[in-house]
Amino acid sequence: MSTSSAEPSTRSSAAACGLLAGAAALGAGELAGGLVGSWGSPVVSVAEAVIDRVPRALKDFAIETFGSDDKTALVIGVLLVSTIAAVALGLLGRRRPTVTVAGLVAFGLVGAWASQDAVGSPWHAVAPSIVAAVAGIAVYRALRRRAPSGAATEPVGAPFHEMPTERPKPLQPATRRQFLVASGVVAVGVAAMTSAGRVLSERFSAASSRAGLLLPRARRPLAAPPTTIAVDQPDVSPFFTPNDRFYRVDTALVVPQVRVEDWELRIHGLVDRELRLSFDDLVQRGLVEEDITMTCVSNTVGGNLVGTARWLGVPLQELLDEAGVNPGADQVVGRSTDGYTCGFPVAALDGRPALVAVGMNGEPLPLEHGFPARLLVAGLYGYVSACKWLTEIELTTFDAFDQYWVERGWDREAPIKTMTRIDTPRSLERVTAGVVPIAGVAWAQTRGISKVEVSIDDGDWVEATLAEELSINTWRQWSLPWDATPGRHRLTVRALDGRGEVQIEERSEPFPNGASGWMSLFVEVTPNP
Repeated sequence: MSTSSAEPSTRSSAAACGLLAGAAALGAGELAGGLVGSWGSPVVSVAEAVIDRVPRALKDFAIETFGSDDKTALVIGVLLVSTIAAVALGLLGRRRPTVTVAGLVAFGLVGAWASQDAVGSPWHAVAPSIVAAVAGIAVYRALRRRAPSGAATEPVGAPFHEMPTERPKPLQPATRRQFLVASGVVAVGVAAMTSAGRVLSERFSAASSRAGLLLPRARRPLAAPPTTIAVDQPDVSPFFTPNDRFYRVDTALVVPQVRVEDWELRIHGLVDRELRLSFDDLVQRGLVEEDITMTCVSNTVGGNLVGTARWLGVPLQELLDEAGVNPGADQVVGRSTDGYTCGFPVAALDGRPALVAVGMNGEPLPLEHGFPARLLVAGLYGYVSACKWLTEIELTTFDAFDQYWVERGWDREAPIKTMTRIDTPRSLERVTAGVVPIAGVAWAQTRGISKVEVSIDDGDWVEATLAEELSINTWRQWSLPWDATPGRHRLTVRALDGRGEVQIEERSEPFPNGASGWMSLFVEVTPNP
């Protein structure tokens, strides 16, 4: 039995036609995207376009709610919206299949637009979206021809006096079987295309390049850190954050895959001479180690978007000295392989550690943290200074160029604010009366931490014991023994930087230049049995 606009399919089969057509489009797009490294997935292209355009409040919510999983949540959201839209298109096509076809064409056009929205995308990157639209339309038409008609059981639009008086004939089992078989074939095909696309995309992975990389030793290796930089509290964040636990916040939905064999760094703009360096050229200039705590501007009071690592790289100042910076330049811009930009003042290069980093905690940079090279400047929030997957350094002016986040309302200059955090006890944790350790970390990069104070129930400030300072560019651990009595108690903490300036008390959100405020939490103390 065949259906037409005059003989609509059942609601369930119409919804299935739309859903499977949409799934086929996504699967074909994934397969096509896996064939050529510069094409990419239409789903990823659309999601990245969404990242660039969603309101700031929504971005802040996603980072605060999902943390490093915010991108996974976005992809799931795109797929969920696509699923709902596909089902809706299928239902709309019960009587007007051209509506569904037009919707699938629109899907393809959105994907094509998104694929060209990214900086540096070749014109032929629209191919996966075109393939997706064609595949979706072909599957929709094929399934709709096999969909069981609802005419026998659902007389639509007939006047009441013309309604059949005899019992409607049931749908033919053979027709249902044919539709189910066809739907099953499509579902299997979608799974195969999606899997094949992912397997094919692995050919462009930089993992093998990283695995075979042996970095030279630093020309000025740092000594092993003393044990006195850590307090004796297991629940405090480790001084050096393991790479797999280091926070990740960036605009790249899919980690860019850049092989060292293909990588080049271009230093240009307001310089005396342009430099172009291969990876070997870079690392052969001599590497240095620096211990630096990084902080994301999106970190809220008490948040965990902060971490410390021992970085390996080439001093940025040496590279700029070789290029010769024009006196008129006042901004250093870093540009990523995916077009992302950061920018910070030339004046920030005042002797503080600033690297083109290639290593992190004794190994090459992880892929998700910028392999093969990234920028890093102590004392500045990451959004202005820590460009991952670095390919260009441009000397320019603030009047001539606004970097990615400045275009979206964030401040041009973003020195890190003094902040401290209670790691133990946790908020609303139940502890037993007696001596309870209060401990955590504090940071004020380039200024250092001179004091941490704790207040119980808004009482007097009590000075905590500081672990030894490794560097003014790293965080500092602290602890305080507290004689806890039964009941509900409020703990508040504040820090003083190396200049003796007290951490800002006024609470503010991260936008536009980083959060401020003293961290407070409540704990429940139960009687000692």
